[in-house]
Amino acid sequence: MTLIEVTSLSQPGVEVFSTLTEAQLRNRVEPTKGIFIAESPKVIKVALDSGYQPVSLLCERRHLEGDAKDIIARCDDILSHAGYSCGITVYTGERNVLAELTGYTLTRGVLCAMRRPMPLSVEEVCRDAKRIVVIKGVVDTTNIGAIFRSAAALGIDGVLLTTDSCDPLNRRAVRVSMGSVFLVPWTWLEEPITYLNTLGFRTAAMALTDDSVSLDDKRLKDEPRLAIVMGTEGDGLPHSTIEDADYVVRIPMSHNVDSLNVAAAASVAFWELRKQ
Repeated sequence: MTLIEVTSLSQPGVEVFSTLTEAQLRNRVEPTKGIFIAESPKVIKVALDSGYQPVSLLCERRHLEGDAKDIIARCDDILSHAGYSCGITVYTGERNVLAELTGYTLTRGVLCAMRRPMPLSVEEVCRDAKRIVVIKGVVDTTNIGAIFRSAAALGIDGVLLTTDSCDPLNRRAVRVSMGSVFLVPWTWLEEPITYLNTLGFRTAAMALTDDSVSLDDKRLKDEPRLAIVMGTEGDGLPHSTIEDADYVVRIPMSHNVDSLNVAAAASVAFWELRKQ
């Protein structure tokens, strides 16, 4: 471990935790050089368990021998095996200094910068999947994190996101998901949803239309491979996506309620349509 005391907000090395934007961290031009931030020991542990490589840590001083101790040891071991003789670099300081640096109070006092993996192909995500979700145009980080958490818990085998959706490795999305973004394979979908038919999937667009079928329709559960398509928080799915889908599906509701938050609707759909 290399321990560095944070004495200045402009100190070299800490910009990954402070001044770099999510877009700069992601680095679309050179994906292999992309970074994301995992927050809290529990989430960092899930990432490490899933094979993600740490780059550096930002840690409150009081957690060096507390919540962060095991994380630091694991990161040291991972980097040593990867040929980094100095182990993990840990930037540390008092709570108020680090909060001023990052712009927020650290959850459980620890942040970990980690390397982004190479993106999977759509075919890789779908290869052995029976149930996947397509997230179209969802930009709210909290909703993305919640959808991933439900997907991991309720039997979804893979996640595809259209390129106008929020990045699942956004810091807040990762935190809301409690690390579930590391548990379910995912990638970006640039093709129309009809492309999934060529991979053996039938598509189910979650939308309220005159000809939509109920979520408990037996035909849906009987589909051997099903892609559940979820739309934006406000406007839902575009008309063209609904037209391209094999099924248009509604969730039966009471008291004249016409819709649910996209994350809540996804949870209901995942549970009902899970592969038996």
